[in-house]
Amino acid sequence: MIEEQQQGIRLQAWLRLLREGGPAGESADALCRYVRACPGVQQVYWLGWQERGRIYAHEGRGPDLPPGQGDPLQASDLALYRALQRRRYLSLEQAREQPCWLAGRLRRAGLVHGGLLPLAQPRPGILLVAMAPGADPAWLPELGVLLHSLLAQLPLMAASSPLLNTDPQAAIEFEPDATPRALNAAMQRLLGERPLTEVAALLPVNYRQLVSACLGQGRAIGEVEAQVGERILLWQFIPEPAERRVLARCRDATEELTASREAAVATRLYRLITENTTDLISRHTPDGRFLDASPASWVLLGYWPEQLRGQPVQPLLHPRDRALQLRRAGEALARDGYLTLTYRVRHRQGHYLWFETACRAIRETYTGAVVEVVCVSRDITARVQAEENNRRLAEVVKANTDLVLFIDPEGRLTSVNPSGRRALGIEEGGALPALAALMSGEDFARLQRQGWAAAERDGAWTAEARLLPLGGGTALTVSLVLLAHKGAGGQYYFSLVARDMTERELREAQQRRHQDELAHTARLVTLGELASGIAHEINQPLAAVVNYAGASLRYLNGMADNPGALDKVAEGLHRITGHARHAAEVISRLRGFLRKGQRRMQALDMEEVVREAIDFCAWEAARHRITIVPQLAPALPVVYGDPVLLEQVLLNLLRNAIEANRERHPDADSHIRLRVEAEPERLLLRVSDQGPGVGPEQRARLFTPFYTSKADGLGLGLSMSRSIVEGFGGGLDLEPNGSEGATFYCWLPLRPEDGAGNAIAGEQRTGGQ
Repeated sequence: MIEEQQQGIRLQAWLRLLREGGPAGESADALCRYVRACPGVQQVYWLGWQERGRIYAHEGRGPDLPPGQGDPLQASDLALYRALQRRRYLSLEQAREQPCWLAGRLRRAGLVHGGLLPLAQPRPGILLVAMAPGADPAWLPELGVLLHSLLAQLPLMAASSPLLNTDPQAAIEFEPDATPRALNAAMQRLLGERPLTEVAALLPVNYRQLVSACLGQGRAIGEVEAQVGERILLWQFIPEPAERRVLARCRDATEELTASREAAVATRLYRLITENTTDLISRHTPDGRFLDASPASWVLLGYWPEQLRGQPVQPLLHPRDRALQLRRAGEALARDGYLTLTYRVRHRQGHYLWFETACRAIRETYTGAVVEVVCVSRDITARVQAEENNRRLAEVVKANTDLVLFIDPEGRLTSVNPSGRRALGIEEGGALPALAALMSGEDFARLQRQGWAAAERDGAWTAEARLLPLGGGTALTVSLVLLAHKGAGGQYYFSLVARDMTERELREAQQRRHQDELAHTARLVTLGELASGIAHEINQPLAAVVNYAGASLRYLNGMADNPGALDKVAEGLHRITGHARHAAEVISRLRGFLRKGQRRMQALDMEEVVREAIDFCAWEAARHRITIVPQLAPALPVVYGDPVLLEQVLLNLLRNAIEANRERHPDADSHIRLRVEAEPERLLLRVSDQGPGVGPEQRARLFTPFYTSKADGLGLGLSMSRSIVEGFGGGLDLEPNGSEGATFYCWLPLRPEDGAGNAIAGEQRTGGQ
């Protein structure tokens, strides 16, 4: 009940303002207050029709809609105006589809539920009612019917008009037919010596229609312009229904309208700039609260200007920048009036951006105190990140052990990193020499002839060259990479990266020596494990020598009784010589296997290498009832490598196979197959055992150094064997062997021979014991 009374009071207040001809903004506010109190209403706007601009503009003190999209100078709501001339209600969904400026404003404001009610008072316009989500807008057309009915009855409720003679403004009283009936003193002064019949020169050209409309509509018509020379008069027509007369009042608004129009143009241009600039323009109180912000706040921060107004700026700043930046800003603005800040600000989505803000203080005229701060902010995150990346790259270049030289488009050195200065003998802080002084004549000519063009075309150019240190010294053999970088102006800059190959060659030689040391250690370990077999190989010929020597002595002692004893002695000495040679061959083979030195690349007879490897482990295989079955294809091609190292690889594979067979068949006969066959471009060796096989976990770590499944193993055999074979250009791997056992396969590349029949070897070195 109380709410209905309050609504009635609000409606009466609106009608009273219309009757008394109050300001249009006040009557619009009264109407908005009345409708805003209706159930389900979220917001109400009064938009008056601007005939000149042909747009609907906000009137009153309530909130305004955000601007539309596009150029405001090209904005038009004429299509919507014509549509509302034919209809008394239009839903917001229908309005958003209209080709007009207001449709864009509705979309940016997110208004979907509600409607538009066209009204002719307080002046032609529309009442925009936004409903809350879920509210029923079905009663809005009925509200339009009610308001139109009240406006139609308004002339019957007209109040008495002010007295003509006491009006301080120039005024004329008209008859219903627009004939001047009387005028006051102020109007007489404005008319001057002109007769009353010439008063039409001071009136709007359509004053007769205005008088008729004023009486016919029963409402005041105000702010009608009349151009009198260079002067602009604003007329207001007020009806007196009881007397059937109209009172017309005017005032000189030349300066006001001229300034207002100039300000409107400037404001419109300023608004166009602020609404379309990518920088954020904002106003703040001295303590940092937002007074206003440009629409760029949505793009940069994720907030609309309405969301920022009245909010403090502190929560948007990064915690590390908050206290320092605000203190610096307050001190600098109070002292100098301006300040530029670089800081981090939090986006609505939670991530931080780098901002650069130029601040200007607005001071109070008399006291000089800062009353407002105007800021222009821009997002410099990309620039800060680029500077940080450049700083990191500079540190990487500075710490790089390679020589890095920067070259300008004219080919002059502009910078050299510390490694380059040390290697080339350039003093820190000293003048940089010409690039030609650091290169041999042939290399510099090649750079001039090929390098620049290739780098500009492909981005990079590589070559081998020599760099000459300043003041003499040993020339550096380097691998050059010339890089081309295109500048912002289209010109090319260059950087020259040089890697000293001397250190790499030393490292490779040291690695080879280390590998040879490991191989020699592995041979010693293998020899220790084969000691029993080696002793058997040597004891057999020695025992035979002793037996044949004893027999020969007995035959010599019995020569007198046995005439054929001399032939027996000769045969015994011959056999002693054969067994001694066999023992010598065993010792020689052991010495060769144990030889420590650099690898020797030479042509190899694979049958001989295979036979030597089988002979080394034959005794161990026989002891465990294992038969090694060689399967060599006929006419095997020549391969190249170090015979001792390759023999070590085969010995490792055979001994692993013996261990696997012994584990699977401890007291039974078994065999190992060693197959050698030729393929189009390589020689393939396979060692197949009848052991328990290799599981998936073992397969993954099989060739890892120091990994072994043996209790007393070192875990170097397979990893060292793979390294040796890869050094020859081949490879070593494991292939599944069906239901049982495992097969290790090793391949070696085939190389052609030169015209003399000698191997074309990658290396030819001699080794010592």
